[in-house]
Amino acid sequence: MSTLPYFTLDAVSAATPDGRVLFDNLTLAFGRERTGLVGRNGAGKTTLLRLLTGELRPAAGAIGRSGRVGLLRQTLQSPAGATVADLLDIAAPLARLARIEAGEGSVDDLAEADWTLPARADAALSAVGLADLALDRAADTLSGGQLTRLALAALTVAEPDVILMDEPTNNLDVEARALVAEFLRRWKGGAVVVSHDRGLLRQMDRIVEISGMGVSVYGGGYDLYAERKALEREAAERDLSVAERESARVEREAQRAREKKARRDAAGKRYAASGSAPKILLGAQKRRAEESAGREDRLADRQRDLSAEQLAEAGARVERIRTLAFDLPTSGLQPGKAVLAFDKVAFGYGAGPLLSGLSLQIIGPVRIAVVGPNGAGKSTLIRLATGALEPASGRVSRPVRSVLLDQQAAVLRDAETILEGFRRLNPLATVNDAQAALARFLFRNTAAHQAVGSLSGGERLRAALACVLSGAQPPQLLILDEPTNHLDLPSIAAVEQALAGYDGALLVVSHDADFLGAIGIDRVIELRPPA
Repeated sequence: MSTLPYFTLDAVSAATPDGRVLFDNLTLAFGRERTGLVGRNGAGKTTLLRLLTGELRPAAGAIGRSGRVGLLRQTLQSPAGATVADLLDIAAPLARLARIEAGEGSVDDLAEADWTLPARADAALSAVGLADLALDRAADTLSGGQLTRLALAALTVAEPDVILMDEPTNNLDVEARALVAEFLRRWKGGAVVVSHDRGLLRQMDRIVEISGMGVSVYGGGYDLYAERKALEREAAERDLSVAERESARVEREAQRAREKKARRDAAGKRYAASGSAPKILLGAQKRRAEESAGREDRLADRQRDLSAEQLAEAGARVERIRTLAFDLPTSGLQPGKAVLAFDKVAFGYGAGPLLSGLSLQIIGPVRIAVVGPNGAGKSTLIRLATGALEPASGRVSRPVRSVLLDQQAAVLRDAETILEGFRRLNPLATVNDAQAALARFLFRNTAAHQAVGSLSGGERLRAALACVLSGAQPPQLLILDEPTNHLDLPSIAAVEQALAGYDGALLVVSHDADFLGAIGIDRVIELRPPA
């Protein structure tokens, strides 16, 4: 078994097409371990994966590669006319075996035949729960979950030395997420995984965090990484407190020195004015006083410069690692207030009911999670709750104002600024009202004039929350559809903290068990696809 790294990065730099530096002088190696790659959106995680595959070339530095590489992309697609065998990338070698068995094989066929392939393909499909899937089945008849399973089976059949995964659990239901996590738990080769899925990151042997400051490597999975980050935050806050105290001490001493000098100067002037000292003595005393004052001033300046530098460094360190925290305004929802009710609701899209006989009540600031596999009707339930759909039978009661925030935060428009979006959604608000509300969500001054389309996923969700919750009549029911899908870990933590303190009702669709636990779900509604 080779112990050489599969990828070595030597002083590698990368930038966006518009010239923004993502990382510089990056030196790192990836070997036979499972590495979780994390960082803020836009830090360059996906760019780093593309550099590893050779799809991109670094702006500077060199990348060494060894071993066979397998890739699982975030978006899985099947070419027109493709079969299961095509997606497993075994159609050609299976055809070779078929020719040999039919007595039509060539010399090359005999030389290249892999007689272990059918058994390995069967075992790989069985391992991902697709044991009965026909190899000649059309790929476009498969569900998203089946495509994910098939992609994992393809990696198993290919037997690469190292696999690269880019957000592999985005848009997957709980069962499929668990499958990917189990696949990585059993994987014996190298793996580099870009993800914000904390359950998946717990399967890692190490976490590599990428930022504009370079990379930091943390041994172990997500939980150890989170502990280390918490300790770093505490240490940074302590260092900042020490630097602030030292800066105040230096300034106090400088003030005392200035006051002492002023008293000496005043005494000297009084002495000179008395006329009791020879002029030559007064001149010597003046020179000594000026030289002494100059030395003291230079020393004080050096101390102030050093203190200011230490304070700036400590402040910058805290700013880099501090969680982006914000609070949600009050909704005014009273505990006994009816919020939403479904009474024997049924709905379908033509081929039988998707939901049937569904009844539920939300009274007061209750937090309800809607879970279930893809295709079970979660999005349909949400659209019925908002009034975007009306039931085929039964009744939906919506006595309070609600707002839906999906994973794209579609209440905002890409072409408008955050400030413009706020005023469109809150037409009675003045510019000052809007700026004050946005500032509470950390969009201060010029930040409120950013185009919505330029925001990261976390910034966009934060802006949407500001716009819909800070109006004259804030909604008392907040409906969230997979809110963490496109958020980085710091943004997820900030949203979790904000929602944990929210006093309105929540109806949440999410496959992220950590997120649901953090926001304090009171009740779970589990949907199942119709039989």
